[in-house]
Amino acid sequence: MAHTVFCVRYKREMEGLDEPPFDSEFGQKIYKNVSQAAWSEWIDRQKMLLNEYRLQPWTPQAQQFLVEQMEEFFFGSGTALPQEYVPPSH
Repeated sequence: MAHTVFCVRYKREMEGLDEPPFDSEFGQKIYKNVSQAAWSEWIDRQKMLLNEYRLQPWTPQAQQFLVEQMEEFFFGSGTALPQEYVPPSH
């Protein structure tokens, strides 16, 4: 049976992640409160942030920035897009 959560992003019961994304208290918080759909949305946002801010994901500064953005994305008021961001045209 799939793991279900009341998703903090979508405000309804949804399928949760298969496992915590991090081995930490914050990873457990995400596992218990974030759906697979919301996590997928975050992955797309994270890619955009990495590209827009030209972050090197292996640096502690970039990792801290991404954790702060993730916390705000899921448990805060959301995150604003960078001012310079131009969505791709299809």
